[in-house]
Amino acid sequence: MTSEHIRRWESGALAHAVTDPFGLGPVPWLRGSETYFDDTGHVVPWYVDPIQPATTRSGRPGARVPAPRSAGPGPRSADDVGRQIKGFASTGAVAPGEAIDFHITVDPPQEFSVDIYRIGHYAGHGAAKITTSPRLSGIVQSAPLAADRTVSCHHWWLSWRLQVPAEWRVGAYVAVLTTADGYRSHIPFTVRDDEPADLLLLLPDITWQAYNLYPEDGRTGASLYHAWDEKGSLLGEADAATTVSFDRPYAGAGLPLHVGHAYDFIRWAERYGYDLAYADARDLHAGRIDPTRYRGLVFPGHDEYWSAPMRRAVEEARDRGTSLVFLSANTMYWQVELSPSASGVPDRLLTCRKRKGPGKPVLWREIDRPEQQVIGIQYAGRVPEPHPLIVRNAGHWLWDATGAREGDEIAGLVAGEADRYFPRTALPEHEERVLLAHSPYTDGEGVRRHQETSLYRAPSGAWVFASGTFAWSPALDRPGHVDARVQRATANLLDRICKRD
Repeated sequence: MTSEHIRRWESGALAHAVTDPFGLGPVPWLRGSETYFDDTGHVVPWYVDPIQPATTRSGRPGARVPAPRSAGPGPRSADDVGRQIKGFASTGAVAPGEAIDFHITVDPPQEFSVDIYRIGHYAGHGAAKITTSPRLSGIVQSAPLAADRTVSCHHWWLSWRLQVPAEWRVGAYVAVLTTADGYRSHIPFTVRDDEPADLLLLLPDITWQAYNLYPEDGRTGASLYHAWDEKGSLLGEADAATTVSFDRPYAGAGLPLHVGHAYDFIRWAERYGYDLAYADARDLHAGRIDPTRYRGLVFPGHDEYWSAPMRRAVEEARDRGTSLVFLSANTMYWQVELSPSASGVPDRLLTCRKRKGPGKPVLWREIDRPEQQVIGIQYAGRVPEPHPLIVRNAGHWLWDATGAREGDEIAGLVAGEADRYFPRTALPEHEERVLLAHSPYTDGEGVRRHQETSLYRAPSGAWVFASGTFAWSPALDRPGHVDARVQRATANLLDRICKRD
């Protein structure tokens, strides 16, 4: 395999980076200011080695080779072609005192270790190392199995079992896998418990898996968006998978494409001492948590794929007084189903037929249950280039102490994708409602459109906030994107939900 082939195949990630300009964001164990661009000017995700021209001994241009990441030695990111080290967890969320199994392949076979990090503020570091595994013996696991575009590694042998100590804090964790020869990959997981808290943070693992193109090898991998043809060209949604498996690593370096939004919110919220519980979207689907036990549910990032049990649980929570905070856009767009793996483990297969073949529609708005009836606004379209968010109703309490005035522009805050109010679509029942931003932007076809930010109060007293843009969470704690007005407005909202005002 040439490095140029790897680069083309990794472009599956680039296709998604266009809709999420913030992507993964910085991770604490790969700190630095490096920004990589491909030949077309697109930002390359940090796990894709940029390619630079090399020269032959005669000084003439030769083969293209990966450029070094930095001047000094350091870990190298594993990829889906070499499969230097890749892995996945047996479950998304685990409680203290329970065990989580890791299934890992290492090529060539050699020893490796697993460092466990917890995401948080930690004096600005973004994460803290919690524990390290003993040295483990790595083996080359069997190739992924594929059937009708569904890729699964459920047949991989167990590599390491982590017994989560009872004293561990709930939170978002990352297992960092490192081989003896310096290749690195990642496995995200969540530690949750049943203790009460003000806010329940729901990590969108279902949407993360919908975008997972593993393996990005030009042959086998498939997501709900892409697959490959026999020549290694990237195909679109019409040829993509309809079912994807959680029993496989995430593509590239092993972190979901949209994970940065959640990590941005977590760092900011823990810095300011909010009382957080943690769970995954699959926990909400399976009924493993009672969302009515919290003052508010926070959806921190791109959360596009929802099952019927998820929506039902959230509607019931709102109607019983639990507030909802949606910090991204294009939420609750596709309806999905979860089913057991071939071995009978629940909720390991995710199915969304989209518009393929006969059957019921799978857009919530196509079955007369538009997302606006929960969120207050709904998906309007992509935003090719970041635009300013234009403040509206600046006298509202959400904008208190932000310094924002009517018509002020918050640069770059409308980005990725946008929501707005649809006048012909029914609104949820509400005691009061306000639009807090109205922001014009130009879509990919040159058509003038607009984004809106929404807040309403349900008859139960629950507040429902929707930012209507991908860029809200990054503005809380993403280097280069932080905006004090967004931080203060978010604090005003959460303080009111948590009864701090």
